[in-house]
Amino acid sequence: MKTPLPNPILMLAIALLPLLTPPTLVQAAPATGAQWAVFESSFTSAKRYDNPFLEVQLDVVFRTGGRQWLVPAFWAGGDQWTVRFAPPIPGDYTFQPRCSDPANKELNGSEQSLRVAPYTGDNPLLKHGFLRVSADQRNFEHADGTPFFWLGDTWWKCLCKRMTWEGFQELTADRQAKGFNVVQIVCGPYPDEGFLEPRLANEGGLPYESIKFDRVNPRYFDYADRRLKHLVDAGIAPAIVGAWGRGDCNSMEAIGAAGLKRHWRYLVARYSAYPVFWILAGEIPEETKWGQGPWAEVATYLRSTDPYHRLLTCHTGHGRRGAEGDSHVIDFDMVGGNHDERVAVEAKTLAIFTAAYAKDPPMPVLVGETCYEGHMQQGFGDVQRRMFWGSILSGAAGHTYGAAGIWHASVEDDPGCASAAFGGTKVYDWTTWKEGLDYPGSKQLGIGKQLLEKYPWQKFEPHPEWAPGCFAAGIPGEVRFVYLPRRNIYNWDGPEVKELEPDVDWHVYYFDPAAGRKFDQGVIKATAKAGDKDAKPVCFKKDVPSPQDWVLVLEKTSHQ
Repeated sequence: MKTPLPNPILMLAIALLPLLTPPTLVQAAPATGAQWAVFESSFTSAKRYDNPFLEVQLDVVFRTGGRQWLVPAFWAGGDQWTVRFAPPIPGDYTFQPRCSDPANKELNGSEQSLRVAPYTGDNPLLKHGFLRVSADQRNFEHADGTPFFWLGDTWWKCLCKRMTWEGFQELTADRQAKGFNVVQIVCGPYPDEGFLEPRLANEGGLPYESIKFDRVNPRYFDYADRRLKHLVDAGIAPAIVGAWGRGDCNSMEAIGAAGLKRHWRYLVARYSAYPVFWILAGEIPEETKWGQGPWAEVATYLRSTDPYHRLLTCHTGHGRRGAEGDSHVIDFDMVGGNHDERVAVEAKTLAIFTAAYAKDPPMPVLVGETCYEGHMQQGFGDVQRRMFWGSILSGAAGHTYGAAGIWHASVEDDPGCASAAFGGTKVYDWTTWKEGLDYPGSKQLGIGKQLLEKYPWQKFEPHPEWAPGCFAAGIPGEVRFVYLPRRNIYNWDGPEVKELEPDVDWHVYYFDPAAGRKFDQGVIKATAKAGDKDAKPVCFKKDVPSPQDWVLVLEKTSHQ
């Protein structure tokens, strides 16, 4: 019996079958991210540029559910561009790069997918959503309505290499433990220094190769990334200062509006996906706040570039004008105080704040710079407490502290404020940051914040009439806070609290703002009966536990 020969046509058909069958398309899995957290993606360009920072502008369009965000990307060095995006809502997104050079096919690439899950972490800056101005326009809050009490510290020069990475981590841990949740830090030209001096450099070098800010050094910003991200991971929001504008270190004059816009676009691309505040520049003309002058032009550009509208202010001595027709380029008003401890606590200095607070329309106001603790060996604990409580009980949305040694990243033999541009002889303080770390005021302001957060502080309104000669605020019929500043020694005379509602039982205690101790003063029983409309208001006056400054707290315990 013969074995049949194979059919050559059938064998050919079997061999060709894989080629004739359409291939199964494999969809690329979408990238993944979390709501509010930073999603990062990079793009590689085959085309080379002499100066990519100046020649190419890359944006990435993110879309979901009919909404879209135009997010600036940044040149990361070499042939890489990177985008950082903080998705405001969970869901499925697409994203696609758009390049100013239409001939660059890689930077005008295809659409990609991103799947965003709800945030499940415990970082206080992320789990409640983006920071915004509260509905009453007086405070800050998160997207879910959780109040945000600004307690800031001043680290102007702490991106430079004098402050080592290990030191930066130590300082962060200390401030986190004490309750600070904002750090003001300069990412650009420093005060009291010439532009692009070697002392400005970090581990990656100087931020720019030219004073006109037209050639960027991405390595500088890589190292700045590490520090700013570390702050965020610790629950501390960076308040990034883009430049300085005082007459002896005038960035507008040296760099120009065009260079400052490039700089701010780069900062927005790098850091707007993080929960940051923007401080346009330090010590610039106050006209900026009402939309006049070249700095206002830069502020308007920053607003148009930032896809999240992170809250923006500028660092000036006085507040906004509040005149009809002003164009407010700021979201909150930051005012100054005075670095002389004697002047810092005077009524005329607090009046800078209260004048800004009284302007319409309302806006959060806070003191962003005043007498630093230990600055020229003055301004220690009781001065810091008085400035904090005085402004908070006058309506401030928070307060910013500062300490000698820390703001200028001072180390042994290099105080960080003796610039060659100013002769190299003008040293404010030889105090090192290690010494400034342990000044008592930083802990005491944290104690004050902790006490306030036990109450609905965001609803407090100033009531100086409640306790003449003191600072007072609270909610009528609910809670009253009275701060009695330190006076002369051997003075136990307590404040007189007037006009207490007679139909409320008030629990009263003194709080030691230096150590956090409580001294219970018992209960003031209501004097009015139910329905008694003619009952007279109640007053309270009792000696303080010792001659120092005190916070007197009166809280409602019950109604008759």
